[in-house]
Amino acid sequence: MKYALDRIEEDIAILENIETGKLIKISIFNLPQNIHEGTILKKENNTYLIDTKEEEKRRRKIQEKFKKLRGN
Repeated sequence: MKYALDRIEEDIAILENIETGKLIKISIFNLPQNIHEGTILKKENNTYLIDTKEEEKRRRKIQEKFKKLRGN
């Protein structure tokens, strides 16, 4: 499963399941270091890993949408 890091509240990370939109809460101590809002994580064998390829893909899509909205 893949998740987007929605936000961090104290020591709790709020993750959004990319497929279902469902939010889950997890301790930041169970996640990799250097995460930030928008980080894409994939869960494999009960371990969360950063998915840089998926994150870049999503950022490009968002940038394209903004360009269309601005008329570029």
